Amino acid sequence: MVTGNGNWNCLVFPSPVFHSPQVTRTLVFTVFTAVLGSFQFGYDIGVINAPQQVIITHYRHVLGVPLDDRKAINSYAINGTEELPASPFLGVPTPTPWAEEEPVASASLITMFWSLSVSSFPVGGMIASFFGGLLGDQLGRIKAMLVANILSLAGALLMGFSKLGPSHILIISGRGISGLYCGLISGLVPMYIGEIAPTTLRGAIGALHQLAIVTGILISQIVGLDFILGNHELWHILLGLSAVPAVFQSLLLFFCPESPRYLYIKLDEEAKAKKSLKRLRGSDDVTNDITEMRKEREEASSEKRVSIVQLFTNSSYRQPILVALMLHMAQQFSGINGIFYYSTSIFQTAGISQPIYATIGVGAVNTVFTALSVFLVEKAGRRSLFLIGMSGMFVCAIFMSVGLVLLNKLAWMSYVSMIAIFLFVSFFEIGPGPIPWFMVAEFFSQGPRPAALAMAAFSNWTCNFIIALCFQYIADFCGPYVFFLFAGVVLAFTLFTFFKVPETKGKSFEEIAAEFRKKSASTKAPKAAVEMEFLGATETV
Repeated sequence: MVTGNGNWNCLVFPSPVFHSPQVTRTLVFTVFTAVLGSFQFGYDIGVINAPQQVIITHYRHVLGVPLDDRKAINSYAINGTEELPASPFLGVPTPTPWAEEEPVASASLITMFWSLSVSSFPVGGMIASFFGGLLGDQLGRIKAMLVANILSLAGALLMGFSKLGPSHILIISGRGISGLYCGLISGLVPMYIGEIAPTTLRGAIGALHQLAIVTGILISQIVGLDFILGNHELWHILLGLSAVPAVFQSLLLFFCPESPRYLYIKLDEEAKAKKSLKRLRGSDDVTNDITEMRKEREEASSEKRVSIVQLFTNSSYRQPILVALMLHMAQQFSGINGIFYYSTSIFQTAGISQPIYATIGVGAVNTVFTALSVFLVEKAGRRSLFLIGMSGMFVCAIFMSVGLVLLNKLAWMSYVSMIAIFLFVSFFEIGPGPIPWFMVAEFFSQGPRPAALAMAAFSNWTCNFIIALCFQYIADFCGPYVFFLFAGVVLAFTLFTFFKVPETKGKSFEEIAAEFRKKSASTKAPKAAVEMEFLGATETV
């Protein structure tokens, strides 16, 4: 099933760039293979939601918790889905009778196990996100993704066989290992596809990482429906299904060329780099690419090894890394998870008898507008789309808040909130959703890029985890006014983007560094502007 959808993704992903002569079959095949990892990432994000109540019921059965003491469990069950690092759609409770009389365990024990089942995933992601760049440098991009798939397979197998053993332990372990895999992939995939993409298509191809993620989320929601796999008989197969794209990608990776930038700049193997470029570009003339990489290697050779600490202590890297982190913080602190938290209850209030289908509709909108961003990112530019997306989200958050505040007084306000949900998601996927992932790779040259990508991925996972832990408390405290708070946060990040984030569309690393120098000169003393000259030297292609 997933493999079939993987093939469907193959048709969708490259379509925006088929018109370009720079797009070859090898490039399409390679990018498709790489973003299968992103697809697994999205599938792992969403797969735990639909069978939530089924799994909790199974936990109760395994641990002997009576069926009548559910208040504590159900109160957490909704919150638990918010601990996922992207669009945590809520499942519809599926009550099922288990008439077993076994030793009684406390309801809080079930709550704890479900909490661990959900939160072990982002914890694994936070840990592994530091090592994606390092693994890519040590083994190469292709071998690193192959090694990462070992974790994906291990996690999928543990969850797939969880029904046959102590299910709570196997699911918690499997989710944690899957989180480790996704933490690695969140750095490896953007780095690899950014390095193999032609400069003029770097944004469009980079956006495919996010498109694959949201497609994976959507597929997990669909196959997780009760009449497909999200039931008491097949839920373990649903959890273990991510093994299919992992095996498929592992086989295809053997036919993918290694990153020419890695071969030329890191390993100094020009012949292999040219061979890789010829395959990717479909031409024997790769002089321009080699010249570009030669300049970058010359500058990289003059750089000292850049650690994560040096990204913050060295004035040359400080502004780009802070901008990169702020973009990822803007993505996660925008309130997107909160929107999905409220979507099911709002759809229920609007009279929809099966809100799970409405949330799948939100997932479909998620996917469609991410695909739209692939078309737009090279036309409108990264910075412009990010600003448009954030501005639209600000307006939608206001309408969302107004709808929630007046929901009890005016029944039709639920429809205002519904429209705001769909538009909020649409604006999110036009800009703030996909853009931060590949802009970080564009900010840095080969030397500091792995450390910067690792730090950005860690920041993204950490912000997700913070939102997961804190959102319910904030929502309880603020009530229906909670999205006014997020509107203020979105406005602040929008202003930051307007004043601090440079446009990177179609620009070399040297030109992007020059943009940073301009913005630095407008806000800092001449001395600081002189210090940024080092960035121009170290981040030239």
